[in-house]
Amino acid sequence: MTTLSRGNLFDPTLVTDLVNKVTGKSSLARLSTQKAIPFNGEKEFTFTMDSEIDVVAENGKKTHGGISLAPRRIVPLKIEYGARVSDEFMYAAAEEKIAILKAFNDGFAKKVARGIDLMAFHGVNPRTAAPSTVIGNNNFDSAVTQKVPMAKGMANPNDAVETAIAMVGGADGDITGMAINPSFRSALSQQKDQQGNPMFPELSWGNAPATIKGLAVDVNKTVSDMTENGDRAIVGNFAESFKWGYAKNVPFEIIEFGDPDNSGFDLKGYNQVYLRSEMYLGWAILEPTHFAIITESAE
Repeated sequence: MTTLSRGNLFDPTLVTDLVNKVTGKSSLARLSTQKAIPFNGEKEFTFTMDSEIDVVAENGKKTHGGISLAPRRIVPLKIEYGARVSDEFMYAAAEEKIAILKAFNDGFAKKVARGIDLMAFHGVNPRTAAPSTVIGNNNFDSAVTQKVPMAKGMANPNDAVETAIAMVGGADGDITGMAINPSFRSALSQQKDQQGNPMFPELSWGNAPATIKGLAVDVNKTVSDMTENGDRAIVGNFAESFKWGYAKNVPFEIIEFGDPDNSGFDLKGYNQVYLRSEMYLGWAILEPTHFAIITESAE
């Protein structure tokens, strides 16, 4: 069966399914614009027009408006996931192999979705939860300097959101979305208006709607997982100021020999085979000032 031959690529249909599942689970993928990127990376150019447009009279003189050009490079990073299964997989019927492959694809999609958030939000290696030197400062915690500290009780999360929105607006940024963690969602659901009514009734009973008061919102633990900064929410222009993508070729490999996961156990010795898939992902925060992060203060 060619689909499962060693060193083959995921079928294009499975790649599409994989990316669709990633988009459905990742806050960044949901709130931003996704597109395919080439293996060697690409540059996204951000133009800043220094002046306003100019009215020119007939035969009038045109003047220089001024422009700043800031390139941001999107370089794909390799990520991988592998798992040992019984070597009975090699002798299974074609239909059973396809079912196993689809199940692996589903699991890989969930890990990729969570992984891209953890990498781009916090700059960590998801496997170790430690800062990644490969990612460096290409993450929100490092690049975004506009922070809104909140007391641990989160008594007035709406004010924190309004402050964050004002910060982004002060930097001429638009607000297109907000990623929040579950505890911040809970705090918003408990906030009352001056009449004592819930300010956000759509959040009652654990609901997590796609929009709140017209703003695209995604609730995800990745906003606060694996961060030392106490992130609770990230507000900003996800649609235009953040880009991510994937390289189209997604290798899938069946390894029958050796110790590919460095566990110290030989595959043949334990009647196992190793399923491994790799993917190239890249992202760029084009305008860090078009985002603000609500954090939990130490008080």
